[in-house]
Amino acid sequence: MAKRKFYVVWNGHKKGVFTSWNVCKKHITDFSGAQYKSFASKDEAEKAFKGRYEDYVGKNTKKVVLSADELKKYGKPILESLSVDAACAGNPGKMEYRGVDTKTKKQYFIQGPFEKGTNNIGEFLALVHGLGFLKQKKSDIPIYSDSRIAMSWVKKGQCRTNLQITSENKALFDLVKRAEKWLKENTYTTQILKWETKAWGEIPADFGRK
Repeated sequence: MAKRKFYVVWNGHKKGVFTSWNVCKKHITDFSGAQYKSFASKDEAEKAFKGRYEDYVGKNTKKVVLSADELKKYGKPILESLSVDAACAGNPGKMEYRGVDTKTKKQYFIQGPFEKGTNNIGEFLALVHGLGFLKQKKSDIPIYSDSRIAMSWVKKGQCRTNLQITSENKALFDLVKRAEKWLKENTYTTQILKWETKAWGEIPADFGRK
């Protein structure tokens, strides 16, 4: 049986602590700048709700403790940047992705959920969406992703998933084709950087459902 989770919404159509992801999702869908995260216990969630979103999102309490030398090697992330991430309930399952300001966690775009997708496809689409977003804004800030697979797919200009196209995920694959077409027809100078989770915690665009 899956462990019960509690969802905090700091900024949404309705704020509070909720016991269902579906209820939480209703309060954040189509809300610009939504702020939310899941917690393992009710006490932890209620404590977080009384605090600030910025104090919880991006933190990974289970991250490996690195030595001073290791931390020095990784340095610190570039805060003036865009961070992207994807979430998928199942494999395949309902998938969505988004992009946020690394420093402020302000949400710039979110897409989904898409039926019968995978996390890797979501990470790929998030990166391409981010590249297009920054090019349109004529911004030269870098993009962070925590997926080496998605980064390699973007570099190759192709989503190399083994997932099969079905009637349920055809709309998702149409989006993949559109992303591949964008990569083929556009040039960009944006740096795509690896988000070092073990040194910095969860990427700011994380959906907070772990």
